Amino acid sequence: MKVGLQLPQFDWPGSPQNIGPKLAEIAKTADRVGFTSLWLMDHFFGIEQGYGPVDAPMLEGYSVLPFLAAVTEQIKLGLMVTGAFYRPLGLLVKMVTTLDVISGGRAYLGIGSGWYRREANGLGMPYPETARERLGRLRETLQIAKQMWNGDSSPYKGRYYQLDEPLNQPKPLSKPHPPILIGGGGEKVTLRLVAKYGDASNLHLGCHPDLYYPEILSEWYRTYADRLPKKLAVLRRHCDDIGRNYDDIEKTVLGAIKIAPDAMPPEELVELCHGLHDVGIDQAIFNMPNVADITPLETIGREVIPQIEHL
Repeated sequence: MKVGLQLPQFDWPGSPQNIGPKLAEIAKTADRVGFTSLWLMDHFFGIEQGYGPVDAPMLEGYSVLPFLAAVTEQIKLGLMVTGAFYRPLGLLVKMVTTLDVISGGRAYLGIGSGWYRREANGLGMPYPETARERLGRLRETLQIAKQMWNGDSSPYKGRYYQLDEPLNQPKPLSKPHPPILIGGGGEKVTLRLVAKYGDASNLHLGCHPDLYYPEILSEWYRTYADRLPKKLAVLRRHCDDIGRNYDDIEKTVLGAIKIAPDAMPPEELVELCHGLHDVGIDQAIFNMPNVADITPLETIGREVIPQIEHL
């Protein structure tokens, strides 16, 4: 069982002046104590929903990931998850390839259909109005990434995207390519895309009930042992339908917790990770409102990771 870290906000004491140094400290600590992966969001505005106001400090993720690669040695890096329509797709594949090369093969492509209309409209990016179009653009994004990483520079002619010459040199160091993690639990389309194109799936764990997030996220957390197996069963059926080995796909979850004396003790996190492993999860990725204190990372590295890494 592996543990990852997501950083969804940057309004730490002393920000914005200390954002760079604090990011480096967090990344170096997570790398040193044994976290498997480190993720930022792909957002340009604050997303509210318990994560702060819309005008909260937010960094552009693909500008930050090379910085994190430079201050770490082992931890894998990605965005949880890239909005498929936020960037020209050939450029997106080049950006992830570049990250993989400069980090020594530590990049993920985290990808989803995108949902945040306000930031797209606010910054002048075209926003696909229907879920069908957003999912269609996600499908073509996955096809283009696979084609470019396979070394095929022949023209791509899709419904939404046309690339005359998707040349991609140098090739990524990860073999056969940076793992593609697809976020979302939509049973008809998204999980089928995971089965066909993904190397990893990311489902929402929810948020610990002691944190101040919408009640639905607390309910997801409380009911994960019933909810997640149903999603994974759907993924398995899609794999069976197309002849894909279900076990080849990494199953991950994203959730919010707070490790602190007045909140969640490390023993409770160990128990949670055991429970997640029992329902079929390979990696649990957490964000923490007190991550800038550094102590929670050190506690997880000392008292949690050694207890679950054998699972």
